[in-house]
Amino acid sequence: MTLVVATGTFDLLHPGHVLYLERSRALGDELVVIVARDVNVRHKAKPILPEEQRRRMIESLKPVDRAVLGEVDDIFRTIEELRPDIITLGFDQHFDPLRLEHDLFRRGLHPRIVRIDEQEPCELCSSRRIVNKILERFRGRRI
Repeated sequence: MTLVVATGTFDLLHPGHVLYLERSRALGDELVVIVARDVNVRHKAKPILPEEQRRRMIESLKPVDRAVLGEVDDIFRTIEELRPDIITLGFDQHFDPLRLEHDLFRRGLHPRIVRIDEQEPCELCSSRRIVNKILERFRGRRI
């Protein structure tokens, strides 16, 4: 049985997230998704949706067998517990695959790291773009 782990923030769910998870699931028999904790999102704006809501949304998707929140203090602890065969990264995730492999190797873990380079070709396949579109449309108006 091949266990695949996908990770991400998954704020404002969009078709790009779905594509990433579908491609991740196709690599194995089980897909577990680690959803970033609010306090650990430092490489972009803080999520709009709270972490538990984001986790529930991801877990409800067809390709996902289970979704868990990551650890607050050690982002690798969940990987140690799951011991996946494969870890997938989205096309725009900030992780360096070689650095990630090195950090995991130091912990005795040897998953294959797969970058999912495919992108969904839509204008609003980005949480940032969705927020910008909302601001543009409703700036100064209450809905």
